[in-house]
Amino acid sequence: MKTPDKPRTLRDAHEIATDRRPAPDANPSVWLAFRQANARMYETVADVDRGHHHEALYWADYERRQAGEVSAKIQGSKSKPE
Repeated sequence: MKTPDKPRTLRDAHEIATDRRPAPDANPSVWLAFRQANARMYETVADVDRGHHHEALYWADYERRQAGEVSAKIQGSKSKPE
């Protein structure tokens, strides 16, 4: 089954996130973009899939926290002397 481009359900959003997940060793900037896009996607799904509203908001917040951690790692690596 092909995953839709615009998720209409929380399940769709999870499938999209899984399909576009970067490789574990991908550049942190790729991971940051992935996490930020997921947060936006889950926020949108929260408004569309009202039966999973709170769960989708949880996932949006989770992705924002993960993005914050990646961002902190990126900033930390920039401040280290080479």
